Order: sequence, then structure tokens, then C-alpha cells
Amino acid sequence: MTNSGIGQPIKRKEDPRLLMGHGTFTDDFNLPNQAHSYVLRSPHANAQIIDIDTSVAKATKGVLTVLTANDINAIGLGFIPCLSDVTQRDGSPMVSPARPILADEFVRHVGNAVAFVVAETLSIAKDAAELIEIEYEPLPAVIDTRSATVAGISQVWPEAKNNICYIWETNDQEATDAAFLNAKHTVSIELVNNRVVVAAIEPRALVGDWDGTRYTLHAPTQGVHGIRRQLANYIFHLPEESFHLITHDVGGSFGMKNRLYPELPLVLLAARELGRPVKWTADRSESFLSDTQGRDQVNHAELALDANGIIQAMRVNTYYNVGAYLSQFGPAIALGSKVALQIGAYNIPYVFGRVTGVFTNTVPVDAYRGAGRPEAGYVIERLVDAAARKLKMDPAEFRRLNFVAPEAMPHTTALDLTYDSGEFKRNLDEVLTQGDYNGFKYRRIKSKAAGKLRGCGIAYHLENSSAGAPETTQIRVEPSGKIKIIQGTQSGGQGHATIFPQIAADRLGIEVDQIELIQGDTDLVATGTGTGGSKSTGIGGVSCDRAAIAVIEKGRMIASLVLEAASTDIEYENGIFRVAGTDRSRTLYEIATAAENSQNILKNEISALVGRGEFGSTVASYANGCHLCEVEIDYETGVVDIVSYNVVSDFGTIINPLLTIGQVHGGVAQGVGQALLENCVYDDSSGQFLSGSFMDYTLPRATDLPFINVTLAEGVPSLTNPMGIKGAGESGTVGAPPALVNAVVDALAEFGVNSIDMPTLPEKIWKIIHHHDQES
Repeated sequence: MTNSGIGQPIKRKEDPRLLMGHGTFTDDFNLPNQAHSYVLRSPHANAQIIDIDTSVAKATKGVLTVLTANDINAIGLGFIPCLSDVTQRDGSPMVSPARPILADEFVRHVGNAVAFVVAETLSIAKDAAELIEIEYEPLPAVIDTRSATVAGISQVWPEAKNNICYIWETNDQEATDAAFLNAKHTVSIELVNNRVVVAAIEPRALVGDWDGTRYTLHAPTQGVHGIRRQLANYIFHLPEESFHLITHDVGGSFGMKNRLYPELPLVLLAARELGRPVKWTADRSESFLSDTQGRDQVNHAELALDANGIIQAMRVNTYYNVGAYLSQFGPAIALGSKVALQIGAYNIPYVFGRVTGVFTNTVPVDAYRGAGRPEAGYVIERLVDAAARKLKMDPAEFRRLNFVAPEAMPHTTALDLTYDSGEFKRNLDEVLTQGDYNGFKYRRIKSKAAGKLRGCGIAYHLENSSAGAPETTQIRVEPSGKIKIIQGTQSGGQGHATIFPQIAADRLGIEVDQIELIQGDTDLVATGTGTGGSKSTGIGGVSCDRAAIAVIEKGRMIASLVLEAASTDIEYENGIFRVAGTDRSRTLYEIATAAENSQNILKNEISALVGRGEFGSTVASYANGCHLCEVEIDYETGVVDIVSYNVVSDFGTIINPLLTIGQVHGGVAQGVGQALLENCVYDDSSGQFLSGSFMDYTLPRATDLPFINVTLAEGVPSLTNPMGIKGAGESGTVGAPPALVNAVVDALAEFGVNSIDMPTLPEKIWKIIHHHDQES
């Protein structure tokens, strides 16, 4: 019996290699005779390109080539695709301008790629880029999400009137409006979900090569097959087999590295032109200006309530900033199931939502850890707290009153999401116990005596996960005593090299150390949908389990031939095939040897002990749980200190509790970063990115975070996949921002504060406190 199967808190197999510096990230990878490249980027947020003169740069010693939009157009490469297709409320398609690889005629945000310089060394390429002469005619920039649609404001794209990409609506406006008219109480709140950078620890990097017939690209991705498909179908117009993509170790991704950026086709094109490999690595300043960013919404949200505080209806009007160009999935991040998730864990009969996607002269926005679910969770949990405060109800009791009951599961919401399972009240009660909610009033008094303001915030997180296109897994048993799992999901640091071997080890009854995961190479892995949407385990895990079952079934057939018994008489347990009721047996690896020698031993062309499994699901599972955050605010400085943080979450079947808790820790840290510190600041007039480095953009440090106490609830298995799994990777980012902001608002309630926007910076809080003191 394995000691490292499902449910065991084993440490990550990959960590010793990474911690000892033996990892291979893309920038660590080099090819003989490789050239180096640099991207020249626009200093303007909005400008017409009058002329580009690259002659001096091209003549510089050591410069190999300089590419501009004219070169791209002459070769006939395609455009960076948007893979979302939003239908507007009038049935028309969204405005979807073509996104060129290099800026052609206009630049539309600071950092827009204009020219690509390739040279013998990076320093030569950088120096040559400064010699490129570009004549710009600057134009007014549009930056602010809220005011982008104001009549008369500058246009980002001429075809997008008033900078509107789309206006999308749900279908229940009439019934929802009627419920508001009949409501005893209504409550509304204005929310700004601040824009953030991804700031992965590993910047993007590429090495492109061309062997005369085929391209090879080394790149950190969330799925090599999807990037290959886009390069082949949208850019080069070649068969997918013309591209070999390889992803090595990935130092954080969070959605950002799941994109086709201009640099990918550029290094390949340059490699073909030069007949030698070309390398590109972003520096941190480039990452701020070119990686997709996240969030950036303005919401007006309302609840209608009866006399007892029971929610009757909800309305949400959202302005969503898509940036200057449409990134692959950017337009859809604020739509569909994400709007539907604004209902949260509550029974709300009528809901109407409207989303207006707007263009601005800013970096494109796309999925960032949670991909719309944190934005949705922030709306409902801030709104619920505002309702409880208005009705002078305890926020925990208000939630209990309005939760979907467990006996109502599966529950179909007003916006047609079906929650398959959940014990919402139980998880709330458990986190309140963990955090000693009843003792908060005494701790508040103690803090007051010490000159501190104390607040307590609750947020319930619920997100759809573990759904997606089918994932195929192949498990191969080697006679040497090793097992290889070949799968198309791609780890960005989540622990795939541990999780999938655990699943296979559990089914095969062997130790996890005997199993190796192979991923991230289109020549070794035939298919793959990549990772995203907290689906890797819910989809890939089930396909892995099915592949292990297929190994056992195929092994039983081979064992029946080797042991000369009917296959129905072959038992399998803990790596041993045995004829039932006898001592005749063979190990799993002996059967693998027999399979490879099948022509001589079995007179049967089996060739190898390989099992294949596939699983996909169009129906999501719903991970859920409750966050409880306590803060102290220094009265004199406005500094927020998180003094207690508790989470109770239901993730269904837990493969590895140690890694699951780690995922929650990471998500909470990113959510706290957004709520407390992080904010993209653009200059309103020039469009310059004012927080474009770590000198001006603050990530949370260890001293900003408390010990995060995570309790894995007695999971209610999901009904939507055979293993009962609910995705865990993004849940922390859903619960943390509203929990922390609710706590800050609670601490400031004595000053008449009903809302405060993220990030809750000390300066902002200090002004609230001392403005109130001056008025008093």
C-alpha cells in the first residue's frame, strides 16, 4: 500500500531540484551561436507614427537585423488573435480591431512594441535601438475606466464609438427592476477594482530557432499546444507540425504567460531570417509595460431586500477596462459565468447585470489569478456587508439568512449556474469559531486603549472550477522500475510534478518516487489544453486516474498470457499481478518487460505497458469557503496591520493537503497585495505608467502578511467529476480582497465610513481619520 497517494501531505518532489539551483527556466537555456534581441517600445500612450528610419541602426557593427511593421506586412504574417467573441445586447459582435505584431501607423499605449533589433549581444541591440529615428505625432490619451465613454473624449480606435468595445447584458432586467420597486430596503455601493500587474518572479523569456524546415520555440507558457496552435493558424499560416514548442520550468504565471505576445513570432521570424537562434528576455521594466495586467473595473452594485433582510434582487452595472488592444481572453473576463458568480453563495431570485467594455490607452488586460471570479466575489461580498451595516445586522447573521441551503443542492441560480454542492453555513460557523468571532468586541476595546482601531471582515468565496476541454494522459511503465506520466497540463509552480504522480501512485499502489511527470514539449506530449481556471487537477487528475486504470487493465491482459490464466482470474494490488488463490505472480515492472518482449515471449505485438485516459467536462464544480480577517489600524499613521487571518474552505476531494494549503496561502497573499498595497497608476493626461517599477509599485512582503490559518473543511465531493475534485489554486484571490476591505471599513465605521477603495493605503486612511477629527 502506498504511503504517498491521494490525501497524503507529502512534500513537493520538485522542490529539492529548484531550491538547489538545478531548475531550468527559459532564460537559463542557451543555444550555440544564438543572437540577442531587444524590443524598442513607444514612449507615448497615443501617437501617430509619421516615419521610422532604421538605416543607422542597421549599419551599426554587430547588428544583424531590425524589423518594423513594414517588414512584418511584407512577409505576410498575421495579427495577434483575440480568442473571445462577445455578443452585444443588440446581437451585434463586439468591436474587435486587428492587433499588429509591431505598431503600424499608430501606437496605443506606452510600451507598445515598435521595432525589433537583433544583434550579436544584448548591449549592441540596446545601443542600436537608440539609433532608430521615429517621428511621432502625439495625440490625447484616454486612461480612466470610468470616463472613457464620455462624449467628446479622444478615441483609441476610430471604429469604437465612445471607446466602447461592447455592451453586454443579462436577460432579467424587467423582473429585477420590479423587485427593486417592491423592496422594503435597498442598498447600493460604488466599487473600484484596481488594476494590478502580474509581477511573476520569472519574467517572460524566449529562445527561437529554425532548422530550415521547422521552428523551435522555448518559452514559459501555461500550455505549449495552445500557443503552437495560435502561431500556426493566426500568425504564420502553417501546419501545427511546423512548430516545436518547449516549456521548461516556469517561475509563476497567473494567467499572464498563457498569451501570444508579439515577441514570440518575432524571435522565430528573426531566427529564420538569420539562420541562427535568437534569444529575448524581458527586463522588469518591460514586464510592467508589456505583460497583460489584471482587474480594472468600476462597479455600481445594488441589493433589494424585504423587511426581514432577505435579498430579493441584485443589479450590477460594470465598466471594464480592456486596455488598448484585445488580449486573447481579455474581453470575456468580466462576462458570462463571472457576472453570474456575483450572486455568490446567496439565494437571490432576480439578477440583472450590464458590462460595458471600454478601450483605453493602457496595457491590455486579461486573466489574472482568478480571471473574473475575484472581481465577482468582491462585488457581492462588499455589497452584502454594506447591506448588513445599513440594516444594523451582524454581517455573519445576514449571510446565514441568505445562504443557499445545503438541502437545496444542486441549486440553479437566477443566472443559470448550477451549484453542485456546498455547506456554506457550516463553513462560516467553522471560521468564526477558528477566529474567535465572539471575542472580537473585547479585542476591539483592548486595541482602542492602545491607540489602535480594530476591524473584523468576513468574505465568503465561491468560484467555478475544474471544467474544461478534455485532457489526455498517457502512463508508461518502464521495465527499469520507473513510470512516466505524459500530460498536456503545464505547471507554473503549482506542484504538478507531485500531484499527478500521487494520483497515479494511489491507483497503482506504488510509491510516488517511482513516477515522473513529462510535460511542456509538443514533440513528447501529443495533445494538451494547458492549465487555467483551477482545472488542472479536476480535469488532468481524472484523466491521469483513468490512464492508471488502463495500465492495470492492459497489465492484467498481459499477465494472463504470462501466467497462463484467464484475465478474469488476475488480481492486481500494490504493484503485483497475481493469479487469484495462488502464489503465482509478477510485478508491474516484470509485466512491462514482458510487454516490450511480446513478440518473443507472448507471440503478441503489445510492445509496451502503456495506458491512456481522457476526461473533460463542460460542467464546473464550485469550490467555496469563508475568510475571516482582523486588522488593526494605527490612528496616527493610517497603517493597516493584519493581526489575524482564518480560512475554512471546501475543495472536495483533497489530493495533497499540504500543497492545497500552500495554494490558499499564495492566493491570499496576492489578494491582500491588491487590497492593501498594489495599484497601477497612469498619468491622466500623458498616459505614462507612473508605477512602472518596484520603486513605485509595492508587492506584499513577509512583514505585511500574518500567519494564514487554513482549515480544509470536510469536503463535500463535487458531483461534476468522478473524483469529486474542486479547484483550489485561485480561491485565495477571491476571498482575500473583500475580507480585508470589509475589516478596514469596520475599523473606520466610527468615522462614518461605509466604503473605501483598494488599495487601502495609509495616506488614504490617515486623511479619512484626520478629516473627521478636523470636522469634529
